[in-house]
Amino acid sequence: MTVIPNLNIVPFVSVDHMMKLVLKVGIDTFLRELADVVEEDFRRWQSFDKTPRIASHSKEGVIELMPTSDGTLYGFKYVNGHPKNMKEGRQTVTAFGVLSDVGNGYPLLLTEMTILTALRTAATSAVAAKYLARQNSRSMAIIGNGAQSEFQARAFKAILGIDTLRLFDIDRSASEKCARNLAGQGFAIKICGSAEEAVEGADIITTVTADKQYATILTDNMVGPGIHINAVGGDCPGKTELHRDILLRSDIFVEYPPQTRIEGEIQQLPADYPVTELWQVIAGEKEGRVGDRQITLFDSVGFATEDFSALRYVRSKLAATGLYTELDLLADPDEPRDLFGMLLRCEAALVQTGDRQQA
Repeated sequence: MTVIPNLNIVPFVSVDHMMKLVLKVGIDTFLRELADVVEEDFRRWQSFDKTPRIASHSKEGVIELMPTSDGTLYGFKYVNGHPKNMKEGRQTVTAFGVLSDVGNGYPLLLTEMTILTALRTAATSAVAAKYLARQNSRSMAIIGNGAQSEFQARAFKAILGIDTLRLFDIDRSASEKCARNLAGQGFAIKICGSAEEAVEGADIITTVTADKQYATILTDNMVGPGIHINAVGGDCPGKTELHRDILLRSDIFVEYPPQTRIEGEIQQLPADYPVTELWQVIAGEKEGRVGDRQITLFDSVGFATEDFSALRYVRSKLAATGLYTELDLLADPDEPRDLFGMLLRCEAALVQTGDRQQA
């Protein structure tokens, strides 16, 4: 039998390591490279197992599992969404993820994904806009200036060259926080007094609010010809941001229709309403933007392949950076069939060292 050392060890990327990894790579480089991996995986969409996320809803929020596999690697993310958390000093969204070897079932990576999800969401938004926004778009309105807003801004600058931001949040301090965090990073930033003011002159509108309810962040009269809408906030049943009439005027692009029809803006429309899958545009099978007056809408709810892309991208950076901890996660007995014997040997060692209270 071939003996493989350290089968019990799984690399673990903590929040501290993730932050250091992003900064070591560079925020813009990280976003661009991650976007490349996301786009690459969209191009091979047919290779993936796909299922809507497995959600457990409560009146306070939702806890979800998001699994997928390409036949070689398996990945999943655990993620919650609890809008009330902010009032308690907690994050609205937290997450962790696992990447595993399909061939033997052993995990290859365990990592925080609260920060990583923010990065992959922003990178995916920018990938979609690369195909759907007007060329030479430079101005973006961001409505909802919470934890995701700066990531969206940095991704759109790094990947599309966005350099003008118009910010609005019902809590002005959130907009001030966003402007402060993005100061000195090449943006012209205006804090606006209303959503209507924010969208004036914008090439792209990003909506990224957190309330778990049907809402109307954008009304039909606020959306002029040629706009690209990046609708990020609506991501569960009963939660939307756009007036239905906007959807009827837009060409709508989605990640995975069976999930988006339940969770996205298009839950407001009939189940057979025509939409285009983003992977088809990236792969060249369908058209994205075809004219300067076309209104395009990326109805983004987040899909498991994007987390898979993020997991495999982070794993690719570990050997060179060493930014991980070796986690003793898996039982590794000398003889695979002798798991109980492993427990007995531990007991004997404890008795010998006097560490066990009763032996």
